[in-house]
Amino acid sequence: MDNEAQCVVDNMTDVREERRFGRRVIRGVLNGEETVVAVAGVGKSNAAAATQLAIQLTDAKRIFNVGVAGGLDPSMRVGDIYEVSDAVQYDFDLCQINGTEMGTLNERKTPFIPCAAAGRFPSMRLGTGDRFNDSEADTELLKRLGVRLRDMEGGAMAHVCETAGVEFVSWKCVSDVHGSGSMPGQYLENLKKCLAILTDFAGTL
Repeated sequence: MDNEAQCVVDNMTDVREERRFGRRVIRGVLNGEETVVAVAGVGKSNAAAATQLAIQLTDAKRIFNVGVAGGLDPSMRVGDIYEVSDAVQYDFDLCQINGTEMGTLNERKTPFIPCAAAGRFPSMRLGTGDRFNDSEADTELLKRLGVRLRDMEGGAMAHVCETAGVEFVSWKCVSDVHGSGSMPGQYLENLKKCLAILTDFAGTL
């Protein structure tokens, strides 16, 4: 989202912005390194398109993703940051055709797409789907898949990076925790706090 991207942009100098194929692209310097931020928008198709655009514009060897996510472990706290160990697109379903586990993309043997390790925070598996809800059926599926973080973009970004042979590193700040009330309600209440935390963190990248 624009507000998540701004967490990084606020730490950049020599900032220049342009539009490429309808998307915001911000160039600048982050901690002495030339950096490009491609703003995706919400959802998997937006995330995949923006990731591919970033790779093509920069010939990047590594893509960073910084954003918020829901937490499915009751021990998690709003504002905690986790590193993504691997990701699964839990709403991708070819089970009845291929006999594969939920989330297994057609060209893969496992649903879990590995992410590069940075080792700065505890690591958790991320579940990505094109829906944001309090569905207990979704929650049970995610837990069965070993997922502890949930978002709408990261798994698609990991897939694009894997296909392109580019490292993908993702950090997520917990904005809502399962079992602590409505997750969409928590998200709206806590988003500003989480963005401030991510802005501070992005300054250390």
